[in-house]
Amino acid sequence: MDRRSFIKRAGLGGVGAVAATTLAAPAIAQSNPKITWRLTSSFPKGLDTIYGAAEVFAKHMKDATDGNFEVQVFAAGEIVPGLQAADAAAAGTVEACHTVSYYYWGKDPVWALGAAVPFALNARGMNAWHYHGGGIEMFNEFLATQNLVGLPGGNTGVQMGGWFRKEIKTVEDLQGLKMRIGGFAGAIVSKLGVIPQQIAGGEIYQALEKGTIDAAEWVGPYDDEKLGFQKVAPYYYYPGFWEGGPTVHLMFNKGKFDELPENYKALVRTAAQATDANMLQKYDHLNPKAIKQLVANGAQLRPFSPEILTACFEASEAVYSEYEDKNEAFKKIWGSLKAFRKETFLWQQVAEYTNDTFMMQLQRGGKLG
Repeated sequence: MDRRSFIKRAGLGGVGAVAATTLAAPAIAQSNPKITWRLTSSFPKGLDTIYGAAEVFAKHMKDATDGNFEVQVFAAGEIVPGLQAADAAAAGTVEACHTVSYYYWGKDPVWALGAAVPFALNARGMNAWHYHGGGIEMFNEFLATQNLVGLPGGNTGVQMGGWFRKEIKTVEDLQGLKMRIGGFAGAIVSKLGVIPQQIAGGEIYQALEKGTIDAAEWVGPYDDEKLGFQKVAPYYYYPGFWEGGPTVHLMFNKGKFDELPENYKALVRTAAQATDANMLQKYDHLNPKAIKQLVANGAQLRPFSPEILTACFEASEAVYSEYEDKNEAFKKIWGSLKAFRKETFLWQQVAEYTNDTFMMQLQRGGKLG
């Protein structure tokens, strides 16, 4: 090939490349439109694990779109109170929220099933049910009636059972106990004589100190440590059987989600799943150090007795039966969860439980370094 032919062909190729670039640019811009959403959280900024998950989601969306999809995150109270986050997203006041669905169980008990109910699944089981057991699809059938689309956006892992001013050894010790405990769990323990109290997180310490309440559940070691509960209610019970693996949800106004381009919908799902995994990983990283610090500062760890756990389990099953008889949506989703619960704990007690139990024995014997 002579020099002139080469230059001529190269020039044509260059023009073609420029043309292709020019043609491609509008297509790319069209598939990645500029969108700004507002997201209201149910949590204060001080809870960097839970509140911070919404910021993780927003960062994923921004980074993956070169800043074209911006999610502005607002803490509880900045736009609406924390317990109105889902209502705001459903109404279109904001496009999205980050919340726990059991906050809204008073409107319909089905809300609680998407997050956690007593003696259901642990975090691993909850994630398996959501992603592969039909949980996301079934819960979204319900959320569609609320003008919402929901995706798992975090999990704390099994929570602690709360802080008590005195030891709780028997079911009788629960009689008349005034306890800050939220939502669906409050309805269960009230069957055993507990008097549930709804108190905002920032007011719990003072209520315990004054004796206005006798006990309070919050989250777990990392979050609880910040509030100093061990100074006024030293008995720290476990496990929080009402929250074996609570899912925190990202919820979106259904109309706003439905109008997104398909690539943005796919990105939202991917970013939400990454956010979901990150929260649990962060708690698993932070809680071990926090529990040691709490004990060093006066917390006295206590397990709930088998008697108390059994009584609470039986009360829970009775309540579930009541709702199944009068709520078809509850019956469908709880039926799926029950079947999954039976199978997952069958498997987890084989290899997982045996392996973990042996490793825990080694840890207690000081053989893990």
